[in-house]
Amino acid sequence: MICGIDEAGRGPVIGPIVIAGVKIDDDNVLRKLHVKDSKKHSPHRREVLFKQIVEVVDDYHVVYLKPSEIDEMRKRLTLNQIELRAFADLMKILRSDIYYVDAVDVDDERFGEELSKLLPFDAEIISEHKADEKYPVVSAASIVAKVKRDAEIRKIAKELEPELGLPLGSGYPADPITQKFIGEWVDRFGSLPPHVRRSWKTAKRLLQRKL
Repeated sequence: MICGIDEAGRGPVIGPIVIAGVKIDDDNVLRKLHVKDSKKHSPHRREVLFKQIVEVVDDYHVVYLKPSEIDEMRKRLTLNQIELRAFADLMKILRSDIYYVDAVDVDDERFGEELSKLLPFDAEIISEHKADEKYPVVSAASIVAKVKRDAEIRKIAKELEPELGLPLGSGYPADPITQKFIGEWVDRFGSLPPHVRRSWKTAKRLLQRKL
């Protein structure tokens, strides 16, 4: 069995980090679906591929790191260390012979070595940058992670947008729509919105500027 792992939502100031793993015996099935890095598909195409992926794989699992959990863990861990632990937890659930992971560390070999230390069993770990562009099983995991993350953002938007009558935006710090939403929320309510990563520089800056 092989397993591909990737994440979505590392950079945004709003919403969870979503880490997905896909386990399959033969990735030729995924090749036939023409999966590739999730960012290269339209949202609609990702949704279609997601449904096909979960039908053909042997197993898949998704880990959600909520903003409040990220903020709490960042008091003692780097973001890389947080994701490392989440990747390892997922690998323990989707036990496989070979893991292909999209490394979040600048040193992809080190990321693989650190993952290996966290596993209570032996397995081959292929840790590379842009693995989602090289291995179909990681491309599939990338699509699952992105679809699940997008679904979470839609839920958050449905919850929060009526409070201000403004769009939430993408959730990324550089998005002016997201910046405006957070700033207006602080103006009206005197605090950051729910589902915001308070440890992010953008959130701290907008809170300090508005108070």
